[in-house]
Formats: sequence, structure tokens, C-alpha cells
Amino acid sequence: MKLKLLFAFLFLGQSLFAQNDTIKLNEVVVSDVQLRDNTVSQTVLQLNDSIIHQNQPALTSLLNYNSVIYFKENGYGMVSSASFRGTTAQQTAVLWNGININSQLLGQTDFNTVTTRDFNSISVKSGGGSVIYGSGAIGGTVHLNNEFQFKDQFRNELYLGYGSFNTINTQYRLNAGSEKWNTQISFSRNSSDNDYPFVGTDEKNTNGQYFNTTVNANIGYKINAKNVLKLYSQFYEDERHFALTSANAIKTKYRNYNTRNLLVWTNYSGAFTSNVKAAILKERYQYYDNIENDNFSFGEVKTFIGKYDVVYSISKNMKLNAIFDYTINEGEGEGIGEATRKIGSGVLLFKHQVSDSFTYEISGRKEITDAYQSPFLFSAGATYAVTKWYKLKLNGSHNFRIPTFNDLYWKPGGNLNLRPESAYQADFGQEFTFNGLKLTATAYYMKIKDMLRWLPTSEGYWAPVNTDKVQSYGAEVLLDYTKKMGAHELGLKGTYAYTVSEDETTRKQLIYVPYHKLTGAVSYSYKNMAAYYQTLYNGEVFTLSDNDPKYMVKDYLVSNFGIDYSIGKKSQYRLGAQVRNLTNEKYESVVSRLMPGRNYNITLTLIF
Repeated sequence: MKLKLLFAFLFLGQSLFAQNDTIKLNEVVVSDVQLRDNTVSQTVLQLNDSIIHQNQPALTSLLNYNSVIYFKENGYGMVSSASFRGTTAQQTAVLWNGININSQLLGQTDFNTVTTRDFNSISVKSGGGSVIYGSGAIGGTVHLNNEFQFKDQFRNELYLGYGSFNTINTQYRLNAGSEKWNTQISFSRNSSDNDYPFVGTDEKNTNGQYFNTTVNANIGYKINAKNVLKLYSQFYEDERHFALTSANAIKTKYRNYNTRNLLVWTNYSGAFTSNVKAAILKERYQYYDNIENDNFSFGEVKTFIGKYDVVYSISKNMKLNAIFDYTINEGEGEGIGEATRKIGSGVLLFKHQVSDSFTYEISGRKEITDAYQSPFLFSAGATYAVTKWYKLKLNGSHNFRIPTFNDLYWKPGGNLNLRPESAYQADFGQEFTFNGLKLTATAYYMKIKDMLRWLPTSEGYWAPVNTDKVQSYGAEVLLDYTKKMGAHELGLKGTYAYTVSEDETTRKQLIYVPYHKLTGAVSYSYKNMAAYYQTLYNGEVFTLSDNDPKYMVKDYLVSNFGIDYSIGKKSQYRLGAQVRNLTNEKYESVVSRLMPGRNYNITLTLIF
């Protein structure tokens, strides 16, 4: 009841403020305002539509070939876990239109369950972000956004793809609107027999078939010049058979069901800009330990989020931002029984553009809950433009990750006395921009304590405890170059990450963290034709905590080539073909989980 009264007061406050002034709305309305307004001291990589379309539908492919994030895949299309700056999969937060969608059960996002073409904006932010985005934003954050454009438009797009191993990718998108409203609807379906042969052997990937379906409906409505309503809705389901590592293994499979709904009311009132958000999320899995019968185990969490975000423009160059949110998680399933946790938080952010060349920002966050001990989080940073083409960035932050439902409530073993993982981090970045070239170089240092590990107990079961201390340091480089010459356009992109992430006790590198990762891409277009070449190098990784070199996953270099041809004055038809793993490299990112050799794909895109 108190929560309802609070939001009623906030809605009333917005209505009263709205009677004062009229603010002209921007044509493009973003969903994740914090990413746009409060990251001046950190590095953000923006991935545009052309990059998204060059890669396979899963988010893993896009980020693997175009970012510094390392991915551990249990075979093609299987579970995909991220390691950002040497952190664990649970320490990278994924944001859907500003809402953290990491699993409440496992604490991470499986990047093979996200279809990239469902979004018109995808960004990667390096470094801590827990003050704004909460738990898990330690190594970095991945932002999946649907942005609205209030203008006259009506566009249908149908994408069809067919490739090796009977891989079928389809998507339909509708984008319609006027100066008052914008509707975006999409449907995606991806499936594959996934029975690829292993390079250099007579064996095939067995029991690796999968399918996934996503439906999105996003509606924006401009009530007047001061108020906008936005509704985001997504439904996702998949079924994946887990590929076998031996011929005698029992065949298993896994089903996921996710629904996400977010309602946002934005109000522009003089010096105030406020957002009231209400979100309902649901995640559910079913695991079949033998596909020959219908028995399964399951887990389910429902999440309710209420958030009030208000920005006060103290002056033209000075802003104060307050955020209050309240989250309820209700979980049930085998292993955790029934459990509920409630979390309230308050955030304060201050940003000051002192001059055209110098800006600084300071922020803090505190949570209130009885589920875990909540630390005070902070972030402070500054950017200084030395010249028009050279900029310096500095940022320091305290970030955290809260225990998952499994960590707290799993029976037996759950530990209600766990502390959140805590990380202190410092970044120093340099940015060069000159004649179509943008080069960013960032050095960082991170210290993590109370890292959670599941260890055996004297009672014979495993339980989570706060044990490990980790230090991570390294460097990241981003390169982007574009040159236009009449009808010709040449593009060059690249990323490089050097990562040391070691247990402070043993001084050993963490498992599945490469010292080196490198990506590169060259693209060329002329009139209706476009071609591109992309490559990925991942250095060797250790698979055991003692760093025994006999059990390393070897380094590998994989490259892809693609070509597109558009037909029609407005490119109403686009034909494409891709060759993936061009050199037929035999490689794996997880022990005994070989990836496909050379394979092919053809695509057709219709715009009408």
C-alpha cells in the first residue's frame, strides 16, 4: 500500500509540474537515458545496423567479432557465457531498455538467447556501472535498446536466411508512425539441426538441435509536447538439446521461457525531466535429464520493478539526477522451494560541464534489503578535451554483484549469510578523433573481494561461500575508420584486449580468461554492392585453476567473408551470402566442445 501511495504521489507531482512549461521533444526518444547522459568518463562502443546485419542472429556472434568481450560457448548455439575484463559471467550486466535482465537464478545472461535484430541500438560499455544499473555491472554492461522516432513512416522488412546444417533464420519487422506515435513489431524464429561435422574427424555434433522464437511489440505515444508514454513488450522461448561429449551419454534438453514488459511515462516540465517506470519480468526454465521421458526439473522467478527517475537542470551545464526503485523477486522451483526478496534503492548523480573541454560526474547508490549486506556504491569520473582531436578520460567506481536465488536458497547448501561480491575499479582512457578515424585506448585496474564459490562441505554437499580475492588489470583498444570517396566507402574496425585476471592467493590466471583477444573487420561498398571480411583471434585459456598447460584450450584464429547486393532505387531487395570459418579452422572455446568448420549461409531481405 505504501508503494502504491508513493507512486500516486509521484504521478500527481508530474502532472502538477507539467502545467508550467512546454518542452519540445526530440525526434528520437531513447529508452536508456542513463547510458546517453552519464557515461562521459567511460568508453562506450556503439554497434550500428550494418554491423548487426553482418553477423549471425545471436548476440554472441555480434559481440564476439566486434567487441573486447570473451565468450565461452559450449558448442555452437549452446550456452554462451561472457567474460568482460577478466570477470565471471555473472559480473557482466545485460540491460534491456535500461532494465537489468540477468537471470535471478543463475546471475548471468546466456548470450545465445538474445536475437540482435530485435533491437535498433546495441551498445557495450566498459567498466563498472553498478551505481546506475545495479547488481552484476562490474566488468561492463551490454545495452539492448529500442528507440522511438516520431515521424511519418511505414516500413516492413522481411529477413530470410538459410545455411549449413539446415540452419533457418527468419524475421519480420514493422515500423510505423507519425509525429504522435510510433509502433515497432517484430517476430523472429531461428532453428538448426546443428549436426555439423567436427573438423579433422569422422564424428558429428550429436543432439545439438535447437530453435528459438521471439516476439516484440514496442509502442510510443506522444500525449503532448510534455508527456510521452512508452510500452516495451517481449516474449521469448527456446528449446535446446545439449550436444553430447561422448556417444554413450544420455541425451538431455533445456527449455527457456521469458516475458518482459516495461511501461514508461516521461514528463518534460521546465527544469525537470522525469520518468516513471513499471516493469514485470518472468523467467522460467525446464531441464529434461533424459529426453526419452517427460520428466523435468524447473525454476521460475517473477520480478516486479517500480522506478522513479527525475533530472533537475540546475543550470545549462549542471544536472542533478535522483533515482528511486523498488524490486520484488518471487522465485520457486526444485532446489530453492519458494522464496521472495525485496530490494529498495536510492541513487544520486551529479554532472557538471565546467567548460567546453572539461566535464566531471559523481554518483552514489545505497540499497535497503534484508536478503544480503548492502554496501555503499559510488562512481566518479571526468573527461578533458586536450585538443579538438585528443581527449582524456578518468573514472573510479565501487561495484557489486548480489547473490543469486540459487546462492541464497538452494536446498541443501544455500547460504543466507552471503555478502555481495565487491569490486573497486579505476579506468584511464585516451580518445583520438581525426579525419574519419577514432582510436580509443583504455587502461584499467580492478580489485574484487568476496567472490562467490561453491565448495564441498563436511556434510557431503556443496555450498556457496565468500572466499576468493581477484585482481584484474589490462588494456583495451578500439579502432574505427571510415573513408568515403564518391560512391565508394571503405570501413576498418578493430578491437584488442589484454587481460590479466588472477587469484591473489595463488597468483594464477582465472580459468577461461585469455590474455589476448583481437578482432578486425574490413568493409567496402560501391553503389548497390557491399563486401566485408572479419576475423577473430582468441588466445589460449587455462581450464584448471592450477594453470596446468596440459589442459589448456588452444588459441585460434577464425575469419568470415560476406557479400551483399541490393536491388531497387531504395534497396527494396537485398541478397547476401556468407562464408563462415573461411579457413576451416578446428577450434573450441570449451574443452570437448568443438565449433563448426567452414559453413555457408545465404540471405534475402525484402523491404516494402
